[in-house]
Amino acid sequence: MKVTLDLRQAIMNRVQNKSGDELRGVITDSIGGDEMALPGLGVLFEVIWEQSAEEDKQKMVQTLYDHIHQAESVANPSPS
Repeated sequence: MKVTLDLRQAIMNRVQNKSGDELRGVITDSIGGDEMALPGLGVLFEVIWEQSAEEDKQKMVQTLYDHIHQAESVANPSPS
């Protein structure tokens, strides 16, 4: 019998019984840490995205856009 690991389900099972503080710890410990944590953060973000109102989605996109373009302007400053 072959068992297929569903990554989303495995991650959701891992955090299912965590308190709010524990969930925050999972997120903060994963950010900037081992790249192996990135898929887990992606799954958690997927849940947040799916449960967010359109206005909140737009704020998240704007935050991401601003951060990406801020990083570009620091890396490639325009000549003065």
